[in-house]
Amino acid sequence: MAARRSLGRQFGWLWAAYAVSAYGSGLGFGALPLIAVLVLHATPAQVSALAAAGPAVGALVALPLGPFVEFHRKRPVMIAMDLARFAVILTIPIAYAFGRLTFVQLLVVSAVVAAAKIAFNAAGGAYLKATVRPDDLLVANARFESTTWSSVAVGPPLGGAAVGLFGPVAPIVADGLSYLLSALGITAIRGREAHPQRAGRPRVRAGELLDGWRHLLTHPGLRALYLNQLLVSGLIMATEPLLAVLLLSELDFPPWQYGLAFAAPCVGGLIGSRLARRVVARYGQHRVLRTVGTLRAIWLIGLAFVQPGIAGLATVIAVELAIIIGMSLYNPVLATYRLEHTTEDRIARTLSAWSISSSAAIAILGALGGLLAEATSPRTAITVAGLFILASPLLLPRRRGPEAVPGRALEPRLRAR
Repeated sequence: MAARRSLGRQFGWLWAAYAVSAYGSGLGFGALPLIAVLVLHATPAQVSALAAAGPAVGALVALPLGPFVEFHRKRPVMIAMDLARFAVILTIPIAYAFGRLTFVQLLVVSAVVAAAKIAFNAAGGAYLKATVRPDDLLVANARFESTTWSSVAVGPPLGGAAVGLFGPVAPIVADGLSYLLSALGITAIRGREAHPQRAGRPRVRAGELLDGWRHLLTHPGLRALYLNQLLVSGLIMATEPLLAVLLLSELDFPPWQYGLAFAAPCVGGLIGSRLARRVVARYGQHRVLRTVGTLRAIWLIGLAFVQPGIAGLATVIAVELAIIIGMSLYNPVLATYRLEHTTEDRIARTLSAWSISSSAAIAILGALGGLLAEATSPRTAITVAGLFILASPLLLPRRRGPEAVPGRALEPRLRAR
C-alpha cells in the first residue's frame, strides 16, 4: 500500500519537519486577526486589511527570492525561512508582554511570514524532486496533502482551546515554535547537497524574475492547469469570509456549529489524498486532472442554498466535504505534474510564480466578493462565485500534454556522505 511505502530517511525528516510546521500553523490559524480584535480592538476594516495586505506585500517581497532560491542550495534556504518565521513571530508575544504590540507590527509579521512561506515552498518543491525517485513523487505529495488536511481539522479547535486557557497569544507562540522545530528537523537530514550550477553571469538578471511565469504560460499543459487553479482556488477562498457572515450573522449559527461545519469535512482531505496514487494508477494522470478538476468545481453553488438549523449545518458539511475530497485528490496529482514538467534549473522560480499568483488571485477575488456582498448580500455573492466556478473546467487541458521533462531534470542532486 502507498501509505506504508518507504521513501527513505531524507524524505522522512522532510515530512516530519513539514508535519510539525503544518500542525503549528493549524494551531495558529486565524491567530493574527484574533489578536488584532481581542488585544488591539481592531475595526473590521483593519482586520480585512490584515488578511489581504500582509500576504500581498509578502508576495511582492518574495518576487526576487525566486531566482535567489533557484541558484542556492535548498536546504539552507528552508532552514533560514523557518528561522525567519520563528524570529518574527516571537516578536508578538514579547511585545504583548511589555504592552507594546501595535497593528503595524502585525502587518509586518504577516508580510514576512507570507514571503518566507513562498520562498520555503519553492525551495521545498525543488528539494523534494531531488530527494525522491520520479515514480515516488505522487506518493510524497499525497502524504503532504494528507498532513495538511489533518492539521486543519485538529489545529484550529485546539488553538481556540489554548486561547481560552492561556490567553490570545498562545496559538501564535505554538506556531512560532513549530517553525523552530521544523528547522531542526531539516537540519537533521543527512547527505550533502550539491550547489546548483549556473550558466552565465552570477548576478540575478531582471528577466529571471519572470522566468517562472514564462514557463507556466508557454507550457500548454501547465498554462491550462495554472489558470484553472487561480480561478478555482480564488473563488473558493473568496467565499469563506462570506459564508462566515452568512452563517454567524444572518442565519444565527452558534459558534460551535460554525467550527464543526469547517472542521468535520477535513476528514475528506485524508480520504482524497490516500486515493490519489491508486486512482492515477487506474485511470491515468491526464484523466484524473480533467475529471476531478471538473468535479471539485460543481459543489460550491450548494452553499448558496444553506438554511438555518441542523439541515443547514448538514448542507454546509456535505458541500465542504465534497469540495475537500476533490481538492485533496487533485492537489497532489497537480503538484506531481508540475514537478515532472519543470526542469530542475527553474523549479524554484516556477513554484514562486505560482504561489505569488495564487496569493494575488485570492486577494483580488476576495476583495471583489466583499464589495459584491456589501452591495447586495453574502448569499448573492456566494451564488455569483458558485456560478463563475462552473466555467472553470473550460480552462483544463483538453488533450494529453507533452511528456515529462527528461534527462537532467530527473537526476538527484544529493550525494550520500
